[in-house]
Amino acid sequence: MSAYLNAVGSAVPGHDIHAAFIAWARSRVDARAERVFDRMASRSGIGHRWSVLPPTAGGGSPVDDSGFYATEPHPGTSARMVLYAEHAPDLAIRAIEALREKVAVEGITHLVVASCTGFVAPGIDQIIARRLGLSPSVERLLIGFMGCYAAIVALRSARHIVRSEPHARVLVVTVELSTLHLQPANDIEALLAMLQFGDGAAAALVTADATGFALEAPFAASLPDSEQLIRWDVTDAGFAMHLSGEVPGRIAAALSDEEFRAIVSAGQPPESIDGWAVHAGGRSILDAVEHAMHLKPEALAASRQVLADNGNMSSATLMFVFERLLAGPPVEHGVALAFGPGLAAEGFGFRSAA
Repeated sequence: MSAYLNAVGSAVPGHDIHAAFIAWARSRVDARAERVFDRMASRSGIGHRWSVLPPTAGGGSPVDDSGFYATEPHPGTSARMVLYAEHAPDLAIRAIEALREKVAVEGITHLVVASCTGFVAPGIDQIIARRLGLSPSVERLLIGFMGCYAAIVALRSARHIVRSEPHARVLVVTVELSTLHLQPANDIEALLAMLQFGDGAAAALVTADATGFALEAPFAASLPDSEQLIRWDVTDAGFAMHLSGEVPGRIAAALSDEEFRAIVSAGQPPESIDGWAVHAGGRSILDAVEHAMHLKPEALAASRQVLADNGNMSSATLMFVFERLLAGPPVEHGVALAFGPGLAAEGFGFRSAA
């Protein structure tokens, strides 16, 4: 019994905050570090990042006068969660409407929602179900705080559901509002890490209907002695992301290991894989995967374009990559791969429906 990712729809807010946040971050670094900051920011591969935080009355960004982050200390976690409860369901519904333009979104039996940038109860899964008018009998699963690889977990869960219930129609939603968690750091590594994240949502339909991509065997692996390299810490002033500069090197080292490479590629030589859906966690992470797996530059084109257009949207990012791949040429042997807190790797194989 096969399960298929039939279609993906996506949505981002309308406020591009990337340039303004770079200027804000640059103003916080020591003058001696400005040249390094400028070089690293220019090499990020990111052109735009979008935020649910609205422009100020004068058209400014959240870090400008009268913006959400205008003064320090920045607003507390409670104020940020109020905005999450308001905007996350709205953005998720927009993504579902974009999905509806590609495929019928009726008869949903299961709802799987992934989000790690906010908490609300009743959960965002219940809010989405209510707004869509889904039957109270629809089974819901909320995947929280798993970070960038949560899309893998959500799609893997949908696959398991369809394989056990062939008539299931699973709606998968990922929604992240990363820009609600800006931190007043002065450390260049922390600032550069924050400058990768943006807001976005994506929705997908997974069924037994043989259209789109067949979702094949999943895999999971944790890298030893790496649990401190990617962390989310819940603080009184939002969620503080820690993304170590060691992460790309550790990923490259892991992918250089023959046993780990065999897990990722299902035992196939990397050059035989014609579809790569790699989470766009940052340019250096994509570079690490490309070099360690000896891929051609165009192999990660979809991931690099998502990064350029939107930055890292945590769990939603990989779904954006799948949306691009679904619109491209058929894939015979595909691999989806994402890294996140732990440091852990999650993924699965995929191929175009016959």
